[in-house]
Order: sequence, then C-alpha cells, then structure tokens
Amino acid sequence: MGDLTVAALCFQRIGVNMSRPAAEIPPDQPQFSRPVRVLKSLIKCGAIGFVLLLVMLYFLQRHLIYHPKRGTVLVEEFSSHVGPVYDVSITATDGVTLHGWLSLAKASPLPTDQVTPPTAEFFVERPQPFVLYFQGNAGNRSRRGMQVAMLNDLGCDVLIVDYRGYGDNDGAPSEKGLAADAKSICLAVQERYQVPVSRMVLFGESLGGGVATGLCHDLCAAGTPPAGLIIRASFSSLGDVASYHYPWLPVRWLLTDRYPSVERLPQITSAVLVLHGDADEVIPFSQGEQLFAAAPAQSASGIAKQFIRLKGTGHNDIMYVAGDQVRAGLSPFFEKVSNTLTAREKTAVSQNN
Repeated sequence: MGDLTVAALCFQRIGVNMSRPAAEIPPDQPQFSRPVRVLKSLIKCGAIGFVLLLVMLYFLQRHLIYHPKRGTVLVEEFSSHVGPVYDVSITATDGVTLHGWLSLAKASPLPTDQVTPPTAEFFVERPQPFVLYFQGNAGNRSRRGMQVAMLNDLGCDVLIVDYRGYGDNDGAPSEKGLAADAKSICLAVQERYQVPVSRMVLFGESLGGGVATGLCHDLCAAGTPPAGLIIRASFSSLGDVASYHYPWLPVRWLLTDRYPSVERLPQITSAVLVLHGDADEVIPFSQGEQLFAAAPAQSASGIAKQFIRLKGTGHNDIMYVAGDQVRAGLSPFFEKVSNTLTAREKTAVSQNN
C-alpha cells in the first residue's frame, strides 16, 4: 500500500475527506457565535433607542423647560396678599400682548382711583425703587403674591407681567421670546410711567433669574444700568442645571435655550444680590455660589455684591420656610439702593440749579 493510500485511510478514520479540496474544508466555528450575535443586536438596538431618545428630547425640550398655567388668571389669589392691583397690558416688539399687574408700595400715598392704573405724573414724585418681577418656569403671575407683597412692604412698586404663552397671553415661550418680553416690559415702564432704568431693580426667581440677568446685561452694555439685580434660586446656566439632573445625556449639545447667566454677570455694573436655599433640590446651592462669584465685587455706584444663604430651604418652599430670611436680605439691599437713588437725585437737582 502506498504512502498516500495509508495517509488517506488514517484521515478517513479521523473524519477528513482527502478527496475534498483544502479550500472547501469548513473553518472552525467559534463556540459563542450565537451569544455574540445577540449581544451585537442588543447594542445596535440600544444605540438606535438612544439616538431616538435624543431626537425626541431635542424636539420636546421646551415642553420640559416651560410649564405655564394657561387660561384666565384670577386676581383674587394674588390680591389677598397685596394692596390695590392694577391690570396692565403691554405689547411686545413682535405684537404679542402681555398681561400683568402693577402693585404699589403700601407705605406710600396711593391713588384715589384704584381701578385705572396711575399715570406718569404719579411716579415722578416717587423716589423708591421700581421692581420688574420675572417669575419662574411654572404657573403664572397669580402665584407670586407673597413675594410681591414683601417687596411692597419694603417700599417698592412692583410690575409683574406673564411671559408669552403663560396665563392669558398668546404665544409660546422660548429664551428669545422671553428676552423680547423683558425688553418690551422695561421699555413700557420708561415710556408709560416715565420711570428711568436707573430706578429699576430687576428681580428674577429660578428661570426668571436667567431672564433678569440677560436684560440687566443688555442694559448695562447699553450704558443704562438698572439700580439693582436680585437673583433668587436661579441657575448658573440652563445647561448646568440640566446636566446636573441628566448627567448621562449630552444636554449641552441639545439645548436651544441656554440662559448663560454666569457668563453675563461679570459685565453687569448694577448692585447684585443673590439668594439661594442650601437644601434646593432643583437647582444646586453651588450654582447660586457660582453666580455670586461671577458678579463684580461692587456695582458702579459702590454697592458691594451680597449673597444670602437661605438655611434649610428648598426650591419651591422659600416664602413659606425662609420668608424672614428673604426679608432680612432684601431690606438692607433696598435701603442701600434707595440711598444711592436719593444721592443721585440730589446731585442732579444741584447740577440743574
């Protein structure tokens, strides 16, 4: 028997067909081929699902950011805390009508007509600060009665106007839209009541802190800084707070509305007061500290920036848990601002004489 015949018999015993070309011999199959295929399929499905989630978040993000309470706004809930409330309507630059209320300081003489809003002549003789109130992302103006009443008690006239898409206002909220609303409100106060920007204090709570900071930044850049900026329980930027709640998502890439307050504060020359609860579960206390750190040490008028730590206070319970702490922080701030306004008016009178 030849050598090849012996070899053929040996290979047949171990299951190899010598008559079959070498190229047709099937390669060894990996033992875990099926689990690997399943794993690859799961990874592929997970990637597709993640991409779909990002797409959904991108197109629905404003529904997640803004939570307006729409419909008729009842003044009763608001006026139970404050004095006379006057209905105010302001037309934004793009034609959207914004509805709000004017609430006057209680310690000052009030108009005899408590239905018709006072005219410019009424405000000419009033040296106290005029507060523009910018609310948070939820509800509408009717829920801010307690804070507005406190501002009235401290001697401030307050104008609170709902954003577009909130309360009885048409439109849909966005950063660009809210910025336009804030600018229109500020301009209306100047034209309608002859109140200069130098007498205005911008008060922003939560999301409103981003709106107020943006307006203040633009006014300072134009050379007309407001008397003060108060930021209560607000974020360093919308991207920062979104990343805090969703660290596993690339939210900074997805956001179209950003409100970069921490980037704007260094250019602000108004007096700055920051208040933040150290138990805030929505916006971390550290972001309030970042806002304070970003602000200049003092305003152009010489008022040092201030930070009030609201002890044991969350995000939505501030006026119930820390009302006294808020008042204790606001009172000296407004006193300093009022003194600056009085000194400025005296200087203006002496120069005119």
